[in-house]
Amino acid sequence: MTSADLHRLALFGATGRMGQSIVQAMRAAPRWSLGAAIASAQSPRVGQDVAADGAPLGVPVSTDVPRALKGATVAMDFSAATAVAAHARACAAAGVPLLVGTTGLDEAVQQVLRAAAERIAVLVAPNTSVGVGVLAELAASAARRFGPEVDIQIAEAHHRDKLDAPSGTALALKRALLQATGRVPESIGFAIVRAGDIVGEHTVIFASAGERLELTHRATDRLVFARGALRAAEWLIGRPAGLYSMSDVLNQA
Repeated sequence: MTSADLHRLALFGATGRMGQSIVQAMRAAPRWSLGAAIASAQSPRVGQDVAADGAPLGVPVSTDVPRALKGATVAMDFSAATAVAAHARACAAAGVPLLVGTTGLDEAVQQVLRAAAERIAVLVAPNTSVGVGVLAELAASAARRFGPEVDIQIAEAHHRDKLDAPSGTALALKRALLQATGRVPESIGFAIVRAGDIVGEHTVIFASAGERLELTHRATDRLVFARGALRAAEWLIGRPAGLYSMSDVLNQA
C-alpha cells in the first residue's frame, strides 16, 4: 500500500478518552494514517507524542489547526463542545470533510455545522457505534407498531465524568422516536445515571398494560466507538457537501 492509498486523519481532541481510543484503533487499521493530533492550548500534553499508551506514533500533540488540516483527507472532532464551531469553520475553509463525535452541542454550534455543510461533507454522530445505529432503527420500528397508547422512556448510563445529560445518544434516540411517531417531545422522558467508569448503556422502554419491551445497547469497550468512527469517516471521504448522520453510513454502506 502506498501513501496515496492512506486516509490521512486530523484528530481534534486527541488527548481525551475518545481521541486515545481512535489512536489505539488506528494501530490495527492499515488504511489509516494519523496526520495531526490537536488539543487545546491548556492541555499538558501539547508537544508530547499523541500516544499516551503503547509505542510512540511520532505525532506530537499540537494546537495549530490550519497546519494540522494541510494534507488531511478527513478530520474527526472529539474535543469540547465549545471548540467544535471553530474547528468546523477551519475544516470548511480548508475543504476537509469533518466527522463530529462531540456531544452537548447547542443551537449556535449546530448552526455553524449546517453552514459548514454547505461547503464540505459534515457527519454529526453523537454515537459512532454500529450497534446504537441498529438500536435506533429497531426502536423507531417498535414505536410505530405499538401505536400512541404505549409509554416510551429512555434510560441511559455513563461514567461519572460525562458532562452532558441526557447524553447525545439518548437525545438522538428520542429524535428518532419522535420522527417515527409524531409524538410531542414531553411524552418521552429520560432516566439518567452517571457513575463509575460505565462506558455507555442505552435502553428504550416500551410499556403498556400487561407488557413491557426493552431494547438495550451496552458498550463495554470504547474501541467500539472508535472503530465505528473510522468506518464512518472512511464513508465520508469523497461525499458531496451536506449534513450526514450514522444512519446514512449504515444504510448506504
